[in-house]
Amino acid sequence: MTYTLFLVLIVIVAVLLILIIMVQNPKGGGLSSSLGGQGTQTLGGVQNTTNFLDKSTWTLAIALFALILLSNFAIPRNTIDTKSQIEETLNDRNPVEQTAPVPTEQPATLQDSTSN
Repeated sequence: MTYTLFLVLIVIVAVLLILIIMVQNPKGGGLSSSLGGQGTQTLGGVQNTTNFLDKSTWTLAIALFALILLSNFAIPRNTIDTKSQIEETLNDRNPVEQTAPVPTEQPATLQDSTSN
């Protein structure tokens, strides 16, 4: 249950991180230039938009890293079973019964028929 919750959170954070990175432009454009001149002033200016995107990228990256590390502790493990899957498969197979060959009477050979 908790492992599934961690997986869902990891996927959500990863998608958000991808979206935030895709909005940014490495040459100074990105979200701040796509909103136009007047729209950036209402968001707090170009510098504030860049700072918000930068901080949110780092926050989501750290959250993703922490969720991945924490999910390792939530992985369901069987502590009772210490055998490997190969050993279990080999032990579960029915062993082939070794039977001794049934002794049969020797048929008359050519040598016996010539001595008469």
